[in-house]
Amino acid sequence: MQANNKHQELEDLNQVMQNRREKLERLREIGVNPYPYKFRRTHSSRAILNDADKVMGKNVSVAGRLMSIRGHGKASFAHAIDSEGKIQIYVRKDQVGDKNYEVFELLDIGDIIGISGEVFVTRTGETTIKVSDLQLLSKTLRPLPIVKEKVEGEEKVVYDQFADLEQRYRQRYVDLVVNPDVRKVFETRAKIISTMRKFLDDKGYLEVETPILQPIYGGASARPFVTHHNTLDIDLYLRIADELYLKRLIVGGFDGVYEISKDFRNEGMDRFHNPEFTMMELYVAFEDYHFMMDLVEEMISSIANEVLGTSKLSHHGEEIDLSPPWRRAKLFDLVKEYTGKNLYGKNLEDLRKAAEDLDVKTETFWREGKLIDEIFSERVEPHLVQPTFVTDYPVELSPLAKRHRDDPRLVERFEPFLTGREIGNAFSELNDPLDQRERFLAQKQLADLGDEEAQMLDEDYLRALEYGMPPTAGLGIGIDRLVMLFTDQPSIRDVIFFPQMRPEGK
Repeated sequence: MQANNKHQELEDLNQVMQNRREKLERLREIGVNPYPYKFRRTHSSRAILNDADKVMGKNVSVAGRLMSIRGHGKASFAHAIDSEGKIQIYVRKDQVGDKNYEVFELLDIGDIIGISGEVFVTRTGETTIKVSDLQLLSKTLRPLPIVKEKVEGEEKVVYDQFADLEQRYRQRYVDLVVNPDVRKVFETRAKIISTMRKFLDDKGYLEVETPILQPIYGGASARPFVTHHNTLDIDLYLRIADELYLKRLIVGGFDGVYEISKDFRNEGMDRFHNPEFTMMELYVAFEDYHFMMDLVEEMISSIANEVLGTSKLSHHGEEIDLSPPWRRAKLFDLVKEYTGKNLYGKNLEDLRKAAEDLDVKTETFWREGKLIDEIFSERVEPHLVQPTFVTDYPVELSPLAKRHRDDPRLVERFEPFLTGREIGNAFSELNDPLDQRERFLAQKQLADLGDEEAQMLDEDYLRALEYGMPPTAGLGIGIDRLVMLFTDQPSIRDVIFFPQMRPEGK
């Protein structure tokens, strides 16, 4: 039965597209260019609706996509949408002329039109444009993939939203047309990024650009994408993080640098991971991770106030208060709080037993740090709903972070958590070149044991440290996850215009 339905849907689609092609040919026959070069607009729909009193009785020109048509013989009403909203238009044959009205009758839902005319108010109180001139700007050959274009009385109208998730992700251009809330998500994303950039600029930090193609990848624990440079005949890697190049700039004498960039990790996809994602990384000389905690809570709360008008968010019906100060708690204290187990100082055997007791799956080559991290991820993270800085991680987990000033088995690192999600990572940066070399060598041992996410030894970065890097605080914030939080979206795919997808049919 399902196969029959699919076949019928395909036949219906083919028929609709054939009808539209025939209309296209008719338009050309009567001398209409269905794809003209430009159209001069004087107003947007929002400008007209917001200042209706100022434009009432005046001529305006707007352009938009036709989303409903209802006809009454020689006169018709319709609605068109542009990037800012929807407006009603009124088309009369005796006002626009025979040819323009024939063009109007050849229009379909989804066609893009430009209209000029006088603003008036209908008897029902709706601000409307009485069309005096109409121009087709783009004839659509494929109908919007909604459930139906329903006919209600004499009106043909887009009635249902584009609901199939996979199709929405693949055809975001359609999703944006028929789901206004989706457009709002991406407008919010743009505001978050621009507000973050202004916040950092106002602090005096310099925005920079570092290489995407790198001969040695580093700055995070992840598998890279590999490509090949034909002229140099060498393999290069798409960056997994910006960190090592940004810290080279601190060595070079900049006091504060940041980059908002695309990073790439060749790993699994789920609600929180896409292989291509957006990060903001910041490095500030002469500061430590305590400074960076203060900056993060100030930055996130100020962005929320600027973009959303409040520092309080709603997540699954629970209020999230971003106002400083945020809770600060040590990783081992949180593990004990939520599992009852004290993992600090435990050996490999004890940690494997703890993971087994807590029903946490592990890999045979994992060492102490990775086991602690997995237990924390599985059994603690979901509880961190309100803003929390998780601090002081095992040294094995953080090969680029400075050892803790009070406990050399830990590092001065924190991760900010909101709604049970980690949205960033920050350190007091390791600037001892000898200690850094030992950490890189320890990572190599993990790689030899089968850890595909172990970091590579970077001799040039070590050379940079040997020239001297001042005490430095570093931060990475996941932009996509921050947008998910601010817009209350369940998946990272909902906040990326074109998320990575499997090939169609596979």
